[in-house]
Amino acid sequence: MYKTGDVILAQIQFTDTFEVKIRPSVILFEELGNIVVAGITSNTKMEGIQLTKKEGAVKDSIIKLNYIFTISSNMIKKQLFSLSKEKKDLLISEIIKRLREEATI
Repeated sequence: MYKTGDVILAQIQFTDTFEVKIRPSVILFEELGNIVVAGITSNTKMEGIQLTKKEGAVKDSIIKLNYIFTISSNMIKKQLFSLSKEKKDLLISEIIKRLREEATI
């Protein structure tokens, strides 16, 4: 149903509290009803991949590569838009790059 690069609104539980909020995320992959996503923030001072209003975001944002988690498909409220092929390729290559860096430590 969902595919890599889909930007969604989903119920997200924060790691430091039990609070659940509706937040934007980008789907990395789906398997057996479990969906792995990367969080998106409008705090453009954070590190990650830039996502602009021109690309479909409500406001200029950052895809946070250090905020990856798994949600169930019933936590998704709606799909907002899909990343361009170029942005999706950048997202995947940056995640692979970080994993390779960790593997050499």
